[in-house]
Amino acid sequence: MTDMKRNGSEQENKWNLRISGMTCATCSQIIERALKKIPGVNFASVNLATESAFVLAEPSVTEKELEEAVRASGYETVKDAPADLDELRYREARRNLIQILLIGVPMSLLMFLHMFFGYHFAWYGLIEVIFGAIAIFWCGRKTMRGAWIALRHRHTNMDSLIALSAAAAWTTAVMHIFGFAIPSFGTVGVMIMMLHLTGRYIESHLRDRAAKQVKTLLTLQPREARIMVEGETIMVPIDAVKPGTLVQVNPGERIPLDGVVVEGESGVDEALLTGESLPVTKKSGDDVTGGALNMYGILTVRTTKSGDDSFLAKMLELVREAQGGKTPLQALADRMTLKFVPTVITLAFVSAAAWYFFYPQLHHLIAPIARLLPWPTNLGSPAGAAANSFIATLVIACPCALGLATPLALVVSAGEASKAGLLIRNAEAIQTLKEVDFAILDKTGTITKGEPKVTKWEAPEESLRYIYALESSSGHPLTRAVTEAVGIHLVDGADSVTETPGEGVSGRWNGVEWFVGRPLDRRRWSDASSLAVTLVEVRRDGEPVGYFAITDPIREDSKRAIAELKELGVRPMMATGDAKETAEAIAAEAGIEDIRWELRPDEKLSLVQDAQRQGRRVLMSGDGINDAAALKGSEVGIAMGGGMDLAVDSADIVIMKGGLSRIVAAIKISAKTRRVIKENLFGAFIYNIIAIPLAMAGLLHPIAAELAMAASSITVILNSMRISGSAGNK
Repeated sequence: MTDMKRNGSEQENKWNLRISGMTCATCSQIIERALKKIPGVNFASVNLATESAFVLAEPSVTEKELEEAVRASGYETVKDAPADLDELRYREARRNLIQILLIGVPMSLLMFLHMFFGYHFAWYGLIEVIFGAIAIFWCGRKTMRGAWIALRHRHTNMDSLIALSAAAAWTTAVMHIFGFAIPSFGTVGVMIMMLHLTGRYIESHLRDRAAKQVKTLLTLQPREARIMVEGETIMVPIDAVKPGTLVQVNPGERIPLDGVVVEGESGVDEALLTGESLPVTKKSGDDVTGGALNMYGILTVRTTKSGDDSFLAKMLELVREAQGGKTPLQALADRMTLKFVPTVITLAFVSAAAWYFFYPQLHHLIAPIARLLPWPTNLGSPAGAAANSFIATLVIACPCALGLATPLALVVSAGEASKAGLLIRNAEAIQTLKEVDFAILDKTGTITKGEPKVTKWEAPEESLRYIYALESSSGHPLTRAVTEAVGIHLVDGADSVTETPGEGVSGRWNGVEWFVGRPLDRRRWSDASSLAVTLVEVRRDGEPVGYFAITDPIREDSKRAIAELKELGVRPMMATGDAKETAEAIAAEAGIEDIRWELRPDEKLSLVQDAQRQGRRVLMSGDGINDAAALKGSEVGIAMGGGMDLAVDSADIVIMKGGLSRIVAAIKISAKTRRVIKENLFGAFIYNIIAIPLAMAGLLHPIAAELAMAASSITVILNSMRISGSAGNK
């Protein structure tokens, strides 16, 4: 999703579409191409595993245009999909698999008894025709319909291979019954569809797993809230609750929306949101997150955000957006699959025609080799040899391991990342992370806990109400520490308030300008200054009149994570807007030698660009507004989940729980995923390069081709599962 990251405009609209009818990577590639052809669409990514499309488009593009493009490709968009759609499809896949197993397994046993033990059943031919038709055209009806849709729109997909090979094999059974001199492969057709539906069942199971994160987030959001009106409580829909509303949360209930505790004390279970295993004590003045579970006390909470702006709603949107992602390796595999299917079909027809029309010459060359094989071949007649090579060539290539190689690995890696507390917004980050060799790390909230406390302060009494007003309007991580120190002070609205990222916030009241932010000269407050203290200065009409000394301890995992980054070949740098003394103290504690201090947002971006000009692959991690530009400009931007919205929106990966150790986990997942995808693609290529020529030469019996195809797909699935556990201890 590089285009989305580099060129995204604030004027662009985001669309998340649910698409029905896709059955393989070729389907998703065809829809993706159709969407990209629409004027004004800047980015489109279609994900087969989650049956979704993510589109970035100019305001002139309408949803109707997107839906028409999908429909013109032969597929449909789903607007009001049931909440349990993935589970319903999983059940359908399971039902179809059970049905075809009840037919296919007995037929396969009868075939093997006939082939290897000489048992012949008089009615076997009729069984192949009747029960074969039920298995192929009823149990496999979705596959047949997918192939028909593709044919109607003049393209091919993986269903085309399945449908053509199964139908062709069944046709040989019909022809055999009517006396044609051609071997019957009817049961082979059933086996093709049976193994295909087995693969569909596995894919459906994985797709259901991929949707669980969204379902979990949805279940965390209460539908109603108990608001307090004139001392009484009233249950109202969650959508009706506005910021500033007082809500009561009883023991055992989930907190409805983000807010601040104004009364009461309780333990709050935030495990599903932050990964913390133990309840966190919340009392008056503490922030609480919507979706967290109140354990034992009664809490009165003043809401600070509405439903759409809440942490839970934003994380849900990020998850949905992330599901549309696709790596360059996956895009390459999809393009190759798009050409692979028609190529295989063409080769199958060419091989059949060659055997039928040039049978004597080919039989003279191939028969001596065929006699050495452990399985039987059907080279006794031109028609038999043509049918054998045609069906074997189609079977050996479907369902193509090439189509499974990348999507399965990505689904497993996304689950592994989720377990490690990571939300992958940009799927390309999975591929790029392993290449990173330089990490620029913000200090406050990234290396440190982001829980700053004022240890000492001094300011005139008259300034407190202006300090509180200015800091309350700011988004800087240190503002809460200042407002907690001075307490609540009310003042009439300012004539103007201006926040300058990296500097501070200023406002004018009755012709007097007040400022809270970066000191003009840190040495002025030497009595409060120490190595690990951040100083915030108060100025009246440009003249310093007070200060706040703030400390923020480093996270427990920062030192270990930075050491691990070095072991992985990633050079860390700390880049902060704080003073030199504070930066050096924190860096020394964390184990970072390369430090930059008193940086403004544009200077952080310059650091990223300078490193890139030196040929480095840069990772940027931060949580504030002043980190957003650098996050967007780096190869991989990682934001802390509790950070500012702009930082999260600019990042490729969001750390939902924990600190820098999650970056290490992400790099390890990336390395394992890249390696597995490459192994899958290499294995699929080798398999097809070797097997297809053998099938065309008539050296593979369709049964042998069927077993080889199944083994190839199973190998890809098992290899993809190796990604689990790649993040190490979490």
